Amino acid sequence: MEITGGCLCRAVRYSISAAPIVTRTCWCRVCQYLGAGSATVNACFPSAALTVSGELRDYCLIADSGNAAHRRFCPACGTHLFSASEARPDLIFVRAGTLDDRELARPSVTVWTSSAPSWACFDERLPKIEHQPPPAA
Repeated sequence: MEITGGCLCRAVRYSISAAPIVTRTCWCRVCQYLGAGSATVNACFPSAALTVSGELRDYCLIADSGNAAHRRFCPACGTHLFSASEARPDLIFVRAGTLDDRELARPSVTVWTSSAPSWACFDERLPKIEHQPPPAA
C-alpha cells in the first residue's frame, strides 16, 4: 500500500508505505490553532513508513499532553503536514487534509473534547475522550 499527499503549493510531497494505525479528530488547544479554530483530523502512521521530498520547517512546543511536539510545515505555503512527539518517535501524525485520498483517513475517535469550545460539533457516531488518549500503538 502506498499513500501519498503533500502541501497546497506542492513543494512538499510525501509517501507512506503503511496503513493508518488510527485516525483521530483532535480538539486540543494546539490543534484549534492549527485548524483555524476547529479540530484537526490526524492519521497516525509508523514514522519509518514516511518518505518526504521537499523542505520542511519545524516548530517545537509543549502540547496539552505535556509532551514536546514537533509540528512540520511547508515554508513556502505554510501548510501544516505532520506532527511527532518526542515521547513516541516511532509514530508520525499526518494531517488528513494533506492526503491525496482523504477517504483513507476516516476518524475513529474524537479526543480532547474537554478543550473544545461550546459551539463545537461532534460526530455522535464516534467515541469521545476528554483528554489525551492512550498510545496509538
